[in-house]
Amino acid sequence: MKKILSAYLELTKPRIVFMILVTTVLGYYLGGKGINSWPVLFYLIIGVSLTCAGASVLNQYLEREYDSKMTRTRNRPIPSGRITADAALTFGIILSLVGLFILYVEVNILTAFLSLLTTFLYVMVYTPMKRVSWLNTTVGSVPGAIPPLGGWAAATGTLDFNAGMLFLILFVWQHPHFYAIAWLCREDYQKCGFQMLSVIDPDGDRMFRHTLFYAAILVPVSIIPVFTGQTGLLYCIGALLVGCAQLWISQLFVKTRTHADAVKLLKASVFYLPTIFILILLDTRF
Repeated sequence: MKKILSAYLELTKPRIVFMILVTTVLGYYLGGKGINSWPVLFYLIIGVSLTCAGASVLNQYLEREYDSKMTRTRNRPIPSGRITADAALTFGIILSLVGLFILYVEVNILTAFLSLLTTFLYVMVYTPMKRVSWLNTTVGSVPGAIPPLGGWAAATGTLDFNAGMLFLILFVWQHPHFYAIAWLCREDYQKCGFQMLSVIDPDGDRMFRHTLFYAAILVPVSIIPVFTGQTGLLYCIGALLVGCAQLWISQLFVKTRTHADAVKLLKASVFYLPTIFILILLDTRF
């Protein structure tokens, strides 16, 4: 029983759910200028956790054939045979529906709609698009950037320009992050016919241009909240420092095109996001 429960938990990708929750709660905190309702925050966390977990399960259900071909995914619960495809499909649908119901009843309709939109774009658009077009990375960055909007909507019942800035930062940030992954996993992606830039352009010239472009524009995009009055000097200095550091690592990766520098960029992008969030919280609080 313990192994079965562990397999179901693994299927939900807890670490990704946790990161999504962090961005959602940040949106709630900034939108409400603090925690204005603990019960709403509680139901927001539960609802978003379930819908995101459900989307992850449904994604793995749809990609089970391809996951079995890739080294980094062949041991996932479905391709390894620990969970059947039908059981995973049922589990994913239940998680998604229960999560959406909680958000609709206990939070508000806008938050529920944004979660539904995230699930639809991730499962029904991004997932199949990986086998059709290299634009899947950009399209997939949209559902990845929606969670803070859901948090903002939960706190305010609406969306505004400042909420859009959170979306934009997350949207731009995902490109260098996932291009680094695409370079590291290009052989696996090629086996499955995934149309990543690192696959359709083996030399990587286009992908490297995109990597450098998004890393560069992330620097000015990240400080837009300073000019709208949402954040101040502390955030501005910190965002510029970490943004320029990631840009420097990106250009190093573009120059060398090595596995080691791809890993450095991946680590830098993972470090960047929580640092930006911490800076926002510190700046708005103090």
